[in-house]
This record gives sequence, structure tokens and C-alpha cells, in this order.
Amino acid sequence: MLQKTITYKNVHNRFKFNGIHLNFKQIKRVAVSYIKEGEEYEKVIFKFLLNWLDEKPYIEVLTSGTTGKPKIIKIEKQFVVASALSTGDYLNLKPGDSALLSLSADYIAGKLMLVRSLILGLELDAVEPSSAPFESITRNYDFVAMVPLQVEQSIAQLNQIKTLIIGGSEVNSILKEKLQSTPTNIFETYGMTETVSHVAMKRIENNYFEALPNVIFSIDDRNCLIIDAYKVAESKIITNDLVELISEHQFIWKGRFDNIINSGGVKLSPEVIESKLQGKFQNRFFIGAQMDEKLGQKVVLVIESNIDLNLNTKTFENLSKYEVPKNVYYINEFVETKTNKINRKKTLHKIKVV
Repeated sequence: MLQKTITYKNVHNRFKFNGIHLNFKQIKRVAVSYIKEGEEYEKVIFKFLLNWLDEKPYIEVLTSGTTGKPKIIKIEKQFVVASALSTGDYLNLKPGDSALLSLSADYIAGKLMLVRSLILGLELDAVEPSSAPFESITRNYDFVAMVPLQVEQSIAQLNQIKTLIIGGSEVNSILKEKLQSTPTNIFETYGMTETVSHVAMKRIENNYFEALPNVIFSIDDRNCLIIDAYKVAESKIITNDLVELISEHQFIWKGRFDNIINSGGVKLSPEVIESKLQGKFQNRFFIGAQMDEKLGQKVVLVIESNIDLNLNTKTFENLSKYEVPKNVYYINEFVETKTNKINRKKTLHKIKVV
């Protein structure tokens, strides 16, 4: 079936939910009982499915709030269909393949797993979203999407997954090292709510992202990524992601333009510094900026810990003199977004580092 003939009203005849074949009418019928009597995560799933199958040509999606206040945006359903088909093409997903939904259907990543299953004819199981979704799962799956925290808690069970995509936040070097020996095909994704989930992927062993079908990349004068994905967005999207552009289909992600620290005229990327510090300590951490009379801004290190880790000069041996933190702050618990990403700005405000 050609992509242009597939609409959001198409429910593939191979689609299953928790082992049961459901067509268009059956989904609408069982949704009533799930919404009335199901678990909270099941209510969210079927409320979305009812919205997906209604007559409106769009869905409303809540953004993650990583770089600002979460907001509701409208996305054309045909854009979502196109995104699902692109992922299916890129990963060679086939009707009848098994899939697991372990993400909340409140957000775009979870919604897309549902739409991919409907459109591509996947046999989808759903479990309550948790940090360790494979804790009580014994069966194997062809396709699973998880966030890094879930992957970290599922290392021993990854051999139960044929293809895994990881999104939501960057996969750090410690986790990447743990994933090198697994037989699973693992991809890190790049995307945002505005691009209907991911528009690029990279194999976990590579350092560059590759565009999905019908996506072209360029950069602006800041070296920030511009996304031209006409099948999932009405216009080009200018991001604040600093990249090294390899070609119109490949790039290396460097960090966020809005996180750049200007210290004495030297521009520093927190994400680059953080990559050099990976493995130095097990606690979560991030690099931030503090106002300084002499430098304008100075580099600070914020660590999630209730004790002083007694860092020494060896901790920072991989950093240039400009990158070495001028202060180290400890905080018991980071402030997080609703999608469990670190909210740097609010965490810095919490310890009055502004």
C-alpha cells in the first residue's frame, strides 16, 4: 500500500493490543471499558486512541518542557502517519512484529508507539510505565522504545529485544559502554514534539545521526540545525541544537546553543564538558553557569548528592583551563521535567546559582 493512500483511519489487520486483534470499531468499543475500569496508564492509552480515531484531522500533544514551559500544540494526524511509516521503513518493521509500549501515552513518544502499531500492523503489548519495565517480562520483542533510565535498569534483559530505540535525553558514555556487547540493534533518536517524534537516528556505536526518509538537514549562521521534513512539518524548523553538519543527511550533535557559557569571551558548551567528565563519578551531574564580575559567567559543576565527593584536580584532568569548574555545588535532588529530564535552570535557581 502506498504511503499516500494510508490515512489515520487505517487500522492494519495485523494490529493487536495485549494479544487481541482490534479493528477500527472494536477499538472504539473496548475503549469505553478500559477508560472506565482500566489501570491509569490504560485509560491514557485508550483516551488517545479515541482521539486518534475521531473526525478531527489533528491531535493535541504536550511538549516535554525541557527548554521552557510545557505547552500544548496541534499536530496533523497525517504527519503522524508519515512519521510512523518512516520509522517502519528505516528499521524494517513488518506486520506481525511484536512491540512493547513502556512509555506514557501522555507524550509524543508513547503516542507514536501506538500509531506505529496501528499503521504498521504490530502486535503491541502495554505495561505500566516504570524505570524498570522488563523487571517482570519474560517474552521477547522485535521492537521497543525506552528512555535511558529504563535502558539502564534493563541491561540484563536487553537480549529479549531485537531492535531498541532510545530517546528522551542523551545516552551518556557510561551507558553506551554497557551497551556495546549486547546483540540488540540499538539506535539513539533525535527529534522533538514539533517534528512528530524523531527525524534522525544513530546506531549506539556511531557518533553521527542519520536522517529518516524524506528529511534534509542544514545549518544556520550559529551552526544550529535546520530541519526540512516536509512530510511531518509544515515548514522548516530552526533548532537551538549546535551540530557539526556532515552532509544534508548526517550530523554530529554538539549541544544546545541556549546553554552556551561565555566565560571571559571564551564560549563553552556544557554538553562537551559533561562528555569529558563522564565516568568520573556515578552521581548525576551537569555543567551550568554562574554570574561573575570578572568573567561575566563562570563554569560551575552541579552534582546530585547529599555528601561532598571530595573531588580533586585529577577529576578535571581532561578539561582545558577554561572548562574547569570554578565552583562545585551539591544538591540532594535535581528538579526534573514531567518527562524525567533534568531541568537545569530550575535546579540552578533552587541552589541560587543564577
